[in-house]
Amino acid sequence: MKRIILAMIFLLLALSACGGTAMEEKETYMEDGTRLSSDSSDFVLITDAVPDVILEIRYYSTYNFIGDRIDGYEEPLAFLTKEAAQALKEVSDELVEKGYRLKIFDAYRPQKAVDHFMRWAQDFDDTRMKQYFYPELEKDVLFPLGYIAEHSGHSRGSTVDLTLFDMNSEREVDMGGTFDYFGELSHPDYMDITEEQYENRMILREAMLNHGFKPLEEEWWHFTLKDEPYPNTYFTFPINSDSLKQE
Repeated sequence: MKRIILAMIFLLLALSACGGTAMEEKETYMEDGTRLSSDSSDFVLITDAVPDVILEIRYYSTYNFIGDRIDGYEEPLAFLTKEAAQALKEVSDELVEKGYRLKIFDAYRPQKAVDHFMRWAQDFDDTRMKQYFYPELEKDVLFPLGYIAEHSGHSRGSTVDLTLFDMNSEREVDMGGTFDYFGELSHPDYMDITEEQYENRMILREAMLNHGFKPLEEEWWHFTLKDEPYPNTYFTFPINSDSLKQE
């Protein structure tokens, strides 16, 4: 009997050790010390949290600055941390009352997608989408100028790229420039656009700031939750229906 009890104790200890190893493997580090995590437990589908949003996930399509579907975008879905999604719901509620819906281009971005961007940036011969997204710039300056980087705030899970959709006209609002355009035209305070286009940018910006997001001064569409829950962690799980299923 004692042998059976001892055997059971050793088995339980072994199972516990295996479980601990599995948890540890959810967090790893890159060579530069960046903390990576595959733990999706604090993430939600934006469409569950904010039912009024419209999705146009550009990196799932080929209409983006690379011209291919981006690694890690396995389904046309958008994820955010629970905290960012709740704040975005408040933004949506405010704007719906004014006759707008939010249209999402990108939200959580897996680290492998950022790695895809980096590989592309180093291939100077691939300029298929230059006329649409960076006609004023040579490709070899995109990385030095910061348009492409080794890490993205999107991978921390609380950043979203979005615009407004007018429910009366049933059209996307004119912001005077397109999503992911590399150049001064994309700066929120760029003034060489019409008064209406500038005002549209400010409507979006004001609503986002009202509910805890901070803007990026180079991109009118880009906002990050000011009190993001994972300011030092970059996530790796892919964008698909299985990623948010809890074990």
